[in-house]
Amino acid sequence: MKKVLMINGSPHEHGCTDTALQEIQKKLSEHGIVSDLVWIGTKPVAGCIACGRCRETGRCIFNDLVNEINAKSDDYGALIVGSPVYYAGPSGQVCALLDRLFYSGSDGFAGKFGAAVVSCRRGGASAAFDRLNKYFTINSMPVVSSQYWNQVHGFTPEDVRKDLEGLQTMRTLGENLAYLMKQAEAAEAAGVPKPVYEDGVMTNFIS
Repeated sequence: MKKVLMINGSPHEHGCTDTALQEIQKKLSEHGIVSDLVWIGTKPVAGCIACGRCRETGRCIFNDLVNEINAKSDDYGALIVGSPVYYAGPSGQVCALLDRLFYSGSDGFAGKFGAAVVSCRRGGASAAFDRLNKYFTINSMPVVSSQYWNQVHGFTPEDVRKDLEGLQTMRTLGENLAYLMKQAEAAEAAGVPKPVYEDGVMTNFIS
């Protein structure tokens, strides 16, 4: 079975977002599913400059984590992106990374499962959650749900560990993803073909 890639889009390596992702990771491990948890780090992440070079070379002109992930995309059957909530949105670093990841390597993730996780002190979680899910829904990626929107609350990891409903939501997400990945593996073994996508059509609206 393919692995799950988990991206921690927080500048705090072992903060609230990491606490939520590790709860999912433990559930996946119970099902024998390996996951790679990648931390985005604290250095600035370049945004897309619309140079178009990735369409020529298959690589982003900024040689960083984006190219590392794209090079390994065949190893993964699912992508989980976690982020803290900043001003009712995901972190700027993770948005910059995902803009470039999906523009330069969208083919590598099309058809794979996607899930977003947000960590929030108080408010803005649903708006940040919606923003992250848009990366999946524009790229033919089935979105994995849970018993509630995929969010945890707290100002510190210790607070998050007290959010029993939030942690249960993470475990349910892991349970649902494990089931879907097993279904996909069984379907492939049974000869069920994967979706075949048409060449993309782009329409520009000009007044």
